[in-house]
Amino acid sequence: MTSSLATVSYLGATILFILCLGGLSNQETARRGNLFGIVGMAIAVVATILGPQVTAGGLPYILGAMVVGAAIGLYAARVVKMTQMPELVALMHSLVGLAAMLVGYANYIDPAVSANLSPAEKTIHEIEMYVGVLIGAVTFSGSVIAFGKLSGRIGGKPMLLPARHWLNLAGLLLVIWFGYAFVTAHGVAEGMTPLIIMTVVALLFGVHMVMAIGGADMPVVVSMLNSYSGWAAAATGFMLSNDLLIVTGALVGSSGAILSYIMCSAMNRNFISVIAGGFGTDSSAPAAAGAVQPAGEVNPILAAETAELLREARSVIIVPGYGMAVAQAQHTVYEITKVLRERGVDVRFGIHPVAGRMPGHMNVLLAEAKVPYDIVFEMDELNDDFPSTDVSMVIGANDIVNPAAQEDPGSPIAGMPVLEVWKAKTSVVMKRSMASGYAGVDNPLFYKDNNRMLFGDAKKMLDEVLVALKS
Repeated sequence: MTSSLATVSYLGATILFILCLGGLSNQETARRGNLFGIVGMAIAVVATILGPQVTAGGLPYILGAMVVGAAIGLYAARVVKMTQMPELVALMHSLVGLAAMLVGYANYIDPAVSANLSPAEKTIHEIEMYVGVLIGAVTFSGSVIAFGKLSGRIGGKPMLLPARHWLNLAGLLLVIWFGYAFVTAHGVAEGMTPLIIMTVVALLFGVHMVMAIGGADMPVVVSMLNSYSGWAAAATGFMLSNDLLIVTGALVGSSGAILSYIMCSAMNRNFISVIAGGFGTDSSAPAAAGAVQPAGEVNPILAAETAELLREARSVIIVPGYGMAVAQAQHTVYEITKVLRERGVDVRFGIHPVAGRMPGHMNVLLAEAKVPYDIVFEMDELNDDFPSTDVSMVIGANDIVNPAAQEDPGSPIAGMPVLEVWKAKTSVVMKRSMASGYAGVDNPLFYKDNNRMLFGDAKKMLDEVLVALKS
């Protein structure tokens, strides 16, 4: 393949990637957008393999690596459950960061890369390599820690070291100092030492940054790491002089940054406060100073009684959360929805932007269960409708329906936009226990007079509700 043909192929792939992002912004066009992305990536891979930069001697190694990678991808697609998607996404981000690191080191030790460069061009290229390895290292270690937190291998409570901000500042100064030493080094051997030291500092910074972020901020962390992986890919593109990597990396990086902003807005937090960490505790953590402790009696309800409430309702809003994902109850939810709609009940779904463990988590689960797109709404589209709703049904959600965000100025989640399910005539909350949510904040919704608690495994309870509805 000639250089011109490869460039045209890259341009076509870039257009398809842009169409992919546009399609993924809407539920109805998400499948088509995903297809655009698949086709674009296939074109990009084929154009790269057959392009002028790949020699005949290196082709067998590339094909072998592709076979191994494809086998791992197919295996993961078959065995990974929908509840494990957040940690899988974090793990994929770590691989992008690792690739950027390895490409940076490979570029630096390859004498052919800088053989024909002028001193100014050589300096610019070394800066590209240094920044690429830096971003890649932060992305790699941060994503590994995010994987551990999302999979439960590492606790969700933030680890806040004394003088942590000063530690971060010291790390930044070290990176700048060794960056100067790297650029001014004479020869690969002399420059390798500052590069390695910077890599270690960047790896430690990635660990420290994500460890300091509480569990409640994990959806923001996933989108943030998505942005980092994009910039790492763009840096790799600069190192390899690959236009496609630069453009696609910039697309992923910028879209991830925008998504992080949306996530932060949904939690009434700014990006800097998320990076600073500290939001999200465990269930045993003491309440924040000035916070009002929930008080009152819990009103339990049985599955048959819940079915009766739904049968008599004219309008129902269902709010899914991570508990629905854990119980794999989305298909039963769809069956209940179908039965209710056949009875003439107006059923809608309310989705909070940070529900679950990654952006769009609940939308993906509902789409998998074939819930119609036209009855799935965002929080802002439904909040005004709760006062005229007969039953609001919360399935495994907690923090996103916590009235303390509006009623308790001393709450850690004060000011966070939430779904106002308690304003419905009756609210039913499905939970295994009275434990607090991922943010570690107690929920006064459980004690409200119009609220009922349906305790137990969501899948089992919903199966009983479905049977009662059909009887």
